[in-house]
Amino acid sequence: MGVAVLLAAGCGGSGDIDGDLTNNWGAMAAATSFQPVAETCHLSNFAVSGPRATYEEVDCTVLHRTETVFVGEYTGTAAETEAPPEGSSAGGKDAYRVCDDKTTEYVGGPWRDARLWIGVTNPSPAAWGGGSRWFRCEVVELDSIEDDGALVQRAGTLRGALNSASSGLELGCYAIGLSSSGAIGTMPATDCGQKHNAEFVGVWNAPDSASYPKADSDWDEFHDGCRTLVATFAAVPNDADLRYRTGVVSLPGNTEVWAQGDHNVRCYLWLDGAKLIGSLKGKGTKALPVQYK
Repeated sequence: MGVAVLLAAGCGGSGDIDGDLTNNWGAMAAATSFQPVAETCHLSNFAVSGPRATYEEVDCTVLHRTETVFVGEYTGTAAETEAPPEGSSAGGKDAYRVCDDKTTEYVGGPWRDARLWIGVTNPSPAAWGGGSRWFRCEVVELDSIEDDGALVQRAGTLRGALNSASSGLELGCYAIGLSSSGAIGTMPATDCGQKHNAEFVGVWNAPDSASYPKADSDWDEFHDGCRTLVATFAAVPNDADLRYRTGVVSLPGNTEVWAQGDHNVRCYLWLDGAKLIGSLKGKGTKALPVQYK
């Protein structure tokens, strides 16, 4: 009955109705998909897929787990795929490179020189199917640099954090302890003014020809690369005697970031059994003599 009445009114000749069903209403805005926001902090852990239902921005002054430094957009071939690009794909690697550069810019210095880690978050498969083509560049603080460490809940933004030498995030000196098998068991950070036996010297970029190390022999190229940084850092000759002055610790990222094209290796000089006090930066051969030969 209600429908019949409405139809009758619609067909009437009243001066109030002109036969245009929109009755001169303004056009509705086009539907838009969810778009995340840069320079925001989040309670949730890092995830490769970021559905709208789990997205929650919080003030960076409260405890949070991740921080979005930049929001980019997939274009070209990467945007035409049926699902969000895998990290090892060309589009995935391009997004990671963007996030790498944007994070360094955001935190105020090379993020690999600090207890930081980055990741790329994509739209969920459903959102991608609905037209979303964004990607989020996420940065997190780690509690250590061993095996990428564990994520830290922090209060305060990481924006410009490395502009200050007092951030507490910079990599420095360490007291390495060995396991029963002779491998590194623990690597706690320590003030360089306290007893330690290892020190961060820089980041070596492995060549494209390098493979992720698995066997012991695979590490030789990585250790040789790190020794070049040790020589520069400590101001000692990069010659055949260098391996008798100090050992090295070479720490690439995990296999996932390696597949994304991140072949950077954090490098440390290491004197097993030594009790160093102070940094060895620029100290030369007297501070780092040939230990054995």
